[in-house]
Amino acid sequence: MKNFADLTEREILAIAISAEEEDGRIYMSFAEDLAERYPDSAKLFEQMAEEEKGHRHMLLELYEERFGKNLPPIRRENVKGFLQRRPIWLTKNLSLDAIRREVGTMEFEAERFYAKAAEQAKDIGVRRLLGDLAEAEKGHEKVAAKLTDKILSPDVRHKEDETRRRVFVLQYVQPGLAGLMDGSVSTLAPLFAAAFATHQNFQTFLVGLAASIGAGISMGFAEALSDDGSLTGRGSPWLRGAVCGAMTTLGGLGHTMPYLVPDSWTNAFWIATAIASLVVFFELWAIAYIRARYMDTPFLQAVFQIVLGGIIVLGVGILIGAA
Repeated sequence: MKNFADLTEREILAIAISAEEEDGRIYMSFAEDLAERYPDSAKLFEQMAEEEKGHRHMLLELYEERFGKNLPPIRRENVKGFLQRRPIWLTKNLSLDAIRREVGTMEFEAERFYAKAAEQAKDIGVRRLLGDLAEAEKGHEKVAAKLTDKILSPDVRHKEDETRRRVFVLQYVQPGLAGLMDGSVSTLAPLFAAAFATHQNFQTFLVGLAASIGAGISMGFAEALSDDGSLTGRGSPWLRGAVCGAMTTLGGLGHTMPYLVPDSWTNAFWIATAIASLVVFFELWAIAYIRARYMDTPFLQAVFQIVLGGIIVLGVGILIGAA
């Protein structure tokens, strides 16, 4: 993946063209989905899709004028720092407030992209167009407020996050949750394999401790190096890496600590394993709840992904250890 600072003007324009096309399709998908439930709001999204189409035409004309008709095969997913768009099939039947948050995040990112790109562009015409598009995308953020004022009740409005808070969730809650998921699930297999292979609590604790710290270091560096935060405003990469690494380690230590039960106790192994299994149960359900609460993941889907996946990993560890 390329750093944003390393992009040429040609690549910036090519990414902007493909991004406008993709966002236009997303808005049309929202419009189709809301047509029966909220026809007035659907019209707003149709208008936004038309505006995105207009932006794409302006960018394409400028690109062809400067670089010809051939567009380089680069998209925003090839550049560090872009927030990932939901696949179209995951935007179906979202509640209006979930769509509002999604739109706010999309337009906030688009505004930052054009503003940063305008700063980086050397050609006056390119810089002017990118600056104008940054202002246009900033205006789109007001659509979320329109949806709130027209349809959502004051009580619901009061409880909902603003766009900036949504980005804060993506800055810190998301990497923390990713770390907690990895730490809680990935350490299950080695921990319970060691437990059932040795039936020794302290030996099992050492394996779990090593797995938790190792996973925390790995996930921390992976998160820090994935996005420098200059484009998305997701904050310091090393702070996000520290959050992700710490939560990964914490997720693994949760079901490792019960194996500090002294081996000298009667039935020490089974006592520790029972406590560890109970901790795993609450960990997996807590992660499923957090995904549903903060990441707009349907609860049943979150349960299927986390709880079922964790149980499978746990079973694999036990089977390997008992072999």
